[in-house]
Parts: sequence; C-alpha cells; structure tokens
Amino acid sequence: MFGILKKRRRRRLMETPLEPERIAILERNVPYWKRLPEADRRELGGLVQVFLAEKRFEGCDGLEITDEIRLTIAAHACILLLHREADVYPYLHSVLVYPRAFVAPLREHGPDGVVIEEDEERDGESWDTGALILSWSDCLESVAAPRDGYNVMLHEFAHQLDDEAGIADGAPRLDDRELAAEWTEIFEREFEALGKRADKRIPTLLDWYGSESPAEFFAVLTETFFEKSAALESRHPELYGLLERFYRQDPAALEASGR
Repeated sequence: MFGILKKRRRRRLMETPLEPERIAILERNVPYWKRLPEADRRELGGLVQVFLAEKRFEGCDGLEITDEIRLTIAAHACILLLHREADVYPYLHSVLVYPRAFVAPLREHGPDGVVIEEDEERDGESWDTGALILSWSDCLESVAAPRDGYNVMLHEFAHQLDDEAGIADGAPRLDDRELAAEWTEIFEREFEALGKRADKRIPTLLDWYGSESPAEFFAVLTETFFEKSAALESRHPELYGLLERFYRQDPAALEASGR
C-alpha cells in the first residue's frame, strides 16, 4: 500500500509545474536548465518537486536554508536523474549545507602502521548513511563558472548514484549487461591512464583528483560530462559514450546546437 501511495504522490508532484519565482531561481542558478528543451525542463521541474518533498535540508554553522539554496541543490541533483526513470536517491534523507568549506576529520594508516589523524577542509561530502554535505559558497562558485569542469553538487550526487549499487567503486547500478561489460573495460583502462598522467603531473582534461579512486573518477567524469561536454567527447569518446548511455543525455549535442 505504501508503495502505491508513494507512486501516486510522486506522479502528482511530477505533474505540478514550478511557480514562476522558482523557475527564475533555476534560470539564474542552474546553467544547464537554460540549455534544455522545454519538455526536459518540465521533467526536471517535476523531479525537483519530488526531491524537495522527500529530502530534508539542514543549515549548519548558522546558515539559514532558503528556497534559493534548496532549489539550486535539488536541480543539480535531479539533472543526474533526467530521462533515467530512476528512483530519487532512495537512500538519501538529509542534505546538510554549510555557509563555506567545512572541516572534517581525516584518519589514515601510514606505511609503517602508524595512524595519522588530522583535519581536512572540504567543499562537499557524500555519506552512504543517508546524508550529503555541501558548502554553499562552493555551490555558488560552481554556478558562476559552468564550463570549468568543477561542480561540487554534480560531484557529490554522483557519489550517491555510485553508492546505490551497494559499494562505491565507480560503477553505478547498470541494468544493461552490455553497458556493464563495456563500463568495466573502458573505465578501468581510462582510470589507470589518468593515474599515470597524474603521477607524472601531465596536464589532462580530467582533474587529477579522479585518480584518487574509482569512486572519485566517476564523480569527476560526471562533472566533466556536463561541464566540458564537447572536449570530453573529442578527447575521450569511449568514456563520453558510456556516460551518454548511462545518463541518457547528450550535453555535447546541446552545446553544439548553441543551447
């Protein structure tokens, strides 16, 4: 019964258009929104309605959560769901927003077995326990430069998709067996190649941070796919093809059409 009611509620929310003042926020703070055709905007708007109805936003360090904050973050989260008929981040319950970069404890084991503990400043963090953390100033920085390949919101919500498969290993849930097989082959090859370039400090289209782990590689790829679409398609066509099939979007085509 709960499942039926949930589907009905979501269907109603998907069919509810955003108010003009909320659309104005998306036009100002979500550059990708302006590139989408009208039908995609309607779908994205419906997904945003569902996200806002089901996820809790919490301000940290005195930050007051506004409609602008909620809409900006929700829209970037839902860009990754467009066309995919996916659940709306089923394991995510809360989005915690700090006014600026926050400090998180870091615990590492050194090669000699010594445990190193220190504080690290971060702009975002995704947990597999139902929470995601963002720095609002870094969200605004992402919005201000939509073609630089850096978008903390896309990055952290990509981690959420990765976690849905059960383990954060750079392979989100892939129902298509053929795509899953190609993903393993191409993804591993390109991940190793980025690692070698990063070790030698060779400039690359993909941020070196993606060489930290397969999970970070997928998150960096997602940022690049939506923000440097044409360049990724040109320099890494196989990677672009994987993401195009997974996300069911072709942002390079939107870019080429002048959107």
